[in-house]
Amino acid sequence: MADTYNKLTGPRESPEEREFELRAQIGSIWSGGRLFIGMYTFLIASLVFSYFYLRSSNNGMLWRPHGQHAPIAYGVAVYLFTVATALLANVGQRRLRKGDVTDFQVAGWTGVLSGVVGLIVQCWQLTKLGFFPGASGYTSTFIGFAVINIMSLVIGTYWLETTLARSLRMRRELGGDKPELSTAPTARQFRAGVASMAYFWGFLAVSGTLLSAMFYVM
Repeated sequence: MADTYNKLTGPRESPEEREFELRAQIGSIWSGGRLFIGMYTFLIASLVFSYFYLRSSNNGMLWRPHGQHAPIAYGVAVYLFTVATALLANVGQRRLRKGDVTDFQVAGWTGVLSGVVGLIVQCWQLTKLGFFPGASGYTSTFIGFAVINIMSLVIGTYWLETTLARSLRMRRELGGDKPELSTAPTARQFRAGVASMAYFWGFLAVSGTLLSAMFYVM
């Protein structure tokens, strides 16, 4: 009976084939995360190009007339919250690799809170601008920077939150002690997703340093 059933359902996959498929899935998660960062880099590069092009050309001396400047205090606060979230995400990922799931959860949820606060401050900053969006080249590019920053914080914080939610769901599905560290396929895929998420937050911290220096220091 068992042989007939196997013939009807097709050949069984060998352990080697299942391992190959799992490695391919993990590789796709790794590659997808890096490709997403690559695409995001082009978005930021377009903003950087616009900033320096308009600043260097300064047509009609309209790059930044009358000392127009975005509120620095809000900008510094957003930058610090972004860096703090990136640090928490990467520290949590390293603690997970060392086997401490509790530290990963604590760092992750603290990072979610930090990302949400940074998002709120960034949105609030737009209500405190002392200029119109199209008043000059600087103001136009700053609005683009603020929109990109809002989008970045939303994507990054959502990615971090869903990663933590997946960890909690795995505990219900797999059971046992620290299922996130097991050799189950879902656990191995989960750890690959955590690494991609932390890598993205590191990218946001680095790019945020450049953009914040452009709009609040230079």
